[in-house]
Amino acid sequence: MSGTSLDGVDVALIETDGVKIAAFGPVGYRPYSDAERALLRQALAEGASLTDRAARPGVLAEAEAFVTRVHAEAVEAFLAAENIAKADITIVGFHGQTVLHRPQDRLTVQIGDGAALARQLGMTVAYDFRAADVAAGGQGAPLVPVFHQALARDLARAHPIAVLNIGGVANVTFVDGGDPVACDTGPGNALIDDFMRARTGAPLDRDGDQAARGTVDEDFVARVLAHEFFVRPCPKSLDRNAFASANIGLPDFTVADGAATLSALTAASVARVVKHLPEPPRSWIVAGGGARNPTMMKMLAQRLAPATVQTADAVGWSSQSIEAQAFAYLAVRTQAGLPITFPGTTGVKQPMTGGVVIRP
Repeated sequence: MSGTSLDGVDVALIETDGVKIAAFGPVGYRPYSDAERALLRQALAEGASLTDRAARPGVLAEAEAFVTRVHAEAVEAFLAAENIAKADITIVGFHGQTVLHRPQDRLTVQIGDGAALARQLGMTVAYDFRAADVAAGGQGAPLVPVFHQALARDLARAHPIAVLNIGGVANVTFVDGGDPVACDTGPGNALIDDFMRARTGAPLDRDGDQAARGTVDEDFVARVLAHEFFVRPCPKSLDRNAFASANIGLPDFTVADGAATLSALTAASVARVVKHLPEPPRSWIVAGGGARNPTMMKMLAQRLAPATVQTADAVGWSSQSIEAQAFAYLAVRTQAGLPITFPGTTGVKQPMTGGVVIRP
């Protein structure tokens, strides 16, 4: 999985029948260099003007070849490091890199050539998980709720449980025993990362250090939360750049105050989604990059009280690798013909299968 944070490729092995998770295997990570992240950011910028999801003009063709190659390298390195034979792997789930997500126009674009990856690896690959849902009128996101449900259904925590993933965009899954209810909640790490990169050259606010020193501009947070997205019920989804700084009139903050305010915006947008859920969750479990940010976790705990807020690692999951595990799970569901999106997660009219399976 290479997500909206553009930090690198996560690899994870799981054993599953697409319903229950029998075991978690090892995980791996292949970070992107600064030059590689720059290429992907350029692809995001050029992808914004796409109207044909199959088109790869300009730098998009270069970026797609890179994404395919680096995922092949990540899988090969992982299998070698763990001494795992390719023959022992049933299927590889390959999400690709989202460069455009505009479901209102029935358009979602993930670069990465699944057929080429299958050939390069000599392994069966499942890919293009979002297109069928979007074509049927769904949001095409979030995709991970059915995996979150499998993780959380039997967890020994107060129910209902909300599983929150904070990547570039944040999304939540509400788990209470029925089909999952889910949506994107708003900006995750993308705004903070972009702000830090623009102001300091650093790729992120590591450990929330700058945010911990800053003062939150609550008026700014309230102004952004007045956007119509936060009023809409679940399900709903966002493009990574939907709340880019140019779109929200980001003031000329100091580094610390900007990091604090944008972190508070993420936490406040999560709290705002509670009224759109079937009932207030009693337990929140946080995964993704935000779970590794103590300042973000403190803000979430304050805004979501009296519910408990814990990291995925604290409950025995993997905050870093949970999305890679999710796409392994979705690959198996795709191969088995099981639904991966639902009316309560993407707004599609009926549970939908999705993804394309290709053999080498």
